[in-house]
Amino acid sequence: MELKTLVTEIARKSKEVSPKIARAETKIKNDVLFNVASLIEENAEKIKEENRKDLIAGEEKGLSKPLLDRLELTDKRIATMIDGLKQVAALPDPVGEITKTWRRPNGLIVNKMRIPLGVIGIIYESRPNVTIDAASLTFKSGNAVILRGGSEAINSNRIMGELFQKGIEKSGLPPEIVQVIPVTDREAIKVMLQQDEYIDLIIPRGGEGLIRFVTENSRIPVLKHYKGVCHVYVDNEADLDMAVKIAYNAKVQRPAVCNAMETLLVHKDIAEKFLPMIDELYQKAGVEIRGCEITRKILPRAKEVIEEDYYAEFLDLILAVKVVKDIDEAIQHIEKYGSSHTESIITENYQKAGKFLREVNSSTVLVNASTRWSDGYELGLGAEIGINTTRLHSYGPMGLEALTVEKFVILGNGQIRE
Repeated sequence: MELKTLVTEIARKSKEVSPKIARAETKIKNDVLFNVASLIEENAEKIKEENRKDLIAGEEKGLSKPLLDRLELTDKRIATMIDGLKQVAALPDPVGEITKTWRRPNGLIVNKMRIPLGVIGIIYESRPNVTIDAASLTFKSGNAVILRGGSEAINSNRIMGELFQKGIEKSGLPPEIVQVIPVTDREAIKVMLQQDEYIDLIIPRGGEGLIRFVTENSRIPVLKHYKGVCHVYVDNEADLDMAVKIAYNAKVQRPAVCNAMETLLVHKDIAEKFLPMIDELYQKAGVEIRGCEITRKILPRAKEVIEEDYYAEFLDLILAVKVVKDIDEAIQHIEKYGSSHTESIITENYQKAGKFLREVNSSTVLVNASTRWSDGYELGLGAEIGINTTRLHSYGPMGLEALTVEKFVILGNGQIRE
């Protein structure tokens, strides 16, 4: 079938079946999620076989180690997908929820009720676990979904899409509620982005290049975040042992993801003590430091930081470090160079913690915790559809509620407007 015809037909079918999932009972939706969890567990070896095909192809194409890491489906990541499906099933169904009610002087009772968005298109790179995360959340929130993963994960995405459809079929619902675009041609994305007649929202997940491409070519509204330039600020009233632990985790635990720290800000009063403490661990982990002038005096191995480094999402074991005079300079740095993703302050001072929380307007702000916690699964959303850094109807990690909108439901007893 011609590419344009194939993608258009997928979109048309999604629109056709979307009312059936929008009206589905909670129990049926939960049963499907448990069915899919069982199918993934039963087919774990088959999933890994398909994933190995992608990994081999990726190595042959010369993908970097961080990208191969994002691509790999380990036993732990498969177990996390299964657990995520069960968590989403256990969460309250947002569809039909009355979020607010008030009475007007004329007796009208005004309510706001959550309803599904409709058909959601999700375009993503590398991480095939997104296929299950995205499908589970869109399904539970009553939406049909079209999934277009990266060409490097085509085999992994296909098998997981097939397993999800099998889980849906057991319930009697149409399997086309969840569809994976089965081709690697990048032109498929362009065609998908023109289907405004059938698709209600596009959510891209991936690098800045992909997100800008989607935004520039879409006729459909886009929820996006361009990159994750995340900061940790170590205050002069921080517990330094805690700060070392957090700063190490935020950079090293998984550097190739958007909630990894990219810039470390350190108060001048504790820099001479703290920086050698953390750098001892960073050296063992192979972290390259790009530091300001003060940082380089304390850590002679550090390379000179340049302006572009403060804007950079390295997605690798590279870290920009800046010594600041106080919390105000730290906040100003975040405002200038940050990407509205995730920032953390390490301090024992309650007033400074409150100031940081109030004045830093990124989508997730933490006190005495790693930036790596900015994740829907870890925050109890079951899984996340993405992290939105544009201040639209949802901001930050997006779970079930973020995949609904509210309509007005008004109850009267004969009121007319004069």
